[in-house]
Amino acid sequence: MRIGQLASVTGTPVETIRFYEREGLLPAPDRTEGNYRVYTAKHADRLVFIRNCRHLDMALDEVRVLLKFRDALQTDCGEVNALLDEHIEHVSRRIRELKVLEKEMKALRARCSMPHASAECGILQGLEHGDGAPGARGRAAPRHVRGSH
Repeated sequence: MRIGQLASVTGTPVETIRFYEREGLLPAPDRTEGNYRVYTAKHADRLVFIRNCRHLDMALDEVRVLLKFRDALQTDCGEVNALLDEHIEHVSRRIRELKVLEKEMKALRARCSMPHASAECGILQGLEHGDGAPGARGRAAPRHVRGSH
């Protein structure tokens, strides 16, 4: 199948497929004489596996480790268990961070209960001065959720 068919079968954007190829997660497919990529069912199965990992917010390095074990079916899966335990802790830590962020945002939102002139908006003032929510003052970088591809 060609890349468009693989994208359709797996529900994966073409650019994401190319990205996974560049990252070495998806092996490069054979090419036709016309230089079209030709994918197999093995590519589709591997891509579904990668997407399932990414759906669980696993980083590319975590996916690489899991793929290594998936490809070596006779190896002990103790490292897989350890990786998942670490990822669960990461998710738990992120949930705690997001709960703090939610409280900060609610405190900021409480600064402006009804619409009025922007110059008097407590939310804008809080964001301007960094005093809109607990822990916001002096934050060096914005919070972000791990990227997904």
